[in-house]
Amino acid sequence: MARLILFNKPYEVLSQFTDAKSPSPRATLSDFIDVPGVYPAGRLDRDSEGLLLLTDDGRLQARIADPKFKLPKTYLVQVEGQPDEAALAALRKGVMLKDGMTRPADVRRIADPELWPRNPPVRFRKSVPDCWIELTIREGRNRQVRRMTAAVGCPTLRLVRWRIGDWTLDGIAPGDWRQVDSG
Repeated sequence: MARLILFNKPYEVLSQFTDAKSPSPRATLSDFIDVPGVYPAGRLDRDSEGLLLLTDDGRLQARIADPKFKLPKTYLVQVEGQPDEAALAALRKGVMLKDGMTRPADVRRIADPELWPRNPPVRFRKSVPDCWIELTIREGRNRQVRRMTAAVGCPTLRLVRWRIGDWTLDGIAPGDWRQVDSG
């Protein structure tokens, strides 16, 4: 049976086990996970938080990470501004980025989610409103969610990946992980 780990990656942690080339030490997966033979299935940027899957099964890793399988990835996104219906409709249709059109996304405005505090916190500006959206994509381009929200005029302030396929972050605190059945 393949090993599958659900990890709640904290902010400013790299989605890799080593960072030998950096002149100053940065947090990596090895600071949190001491399980031999597992590797990340996909990536999550250093300035993003949330669900990262790790496995020791190369085929499962490919199925999770490869966009051709269209595994949905759901993000809770705090954005600057208040996206109107036109902005949400653009995300639902797909937006043009420098590397081409995105696939259509599922998106809706949501109430502020009950999440752990981020350290350091997102900068609060009294004169600039913000809100939360739930955004589900079925591809995984570099910094795609951030580029999509910026393209509709609502830059991302905080990004938390909550779900990948049927796997969710529910009940896993930042820096913690849980091994689950990969079937």
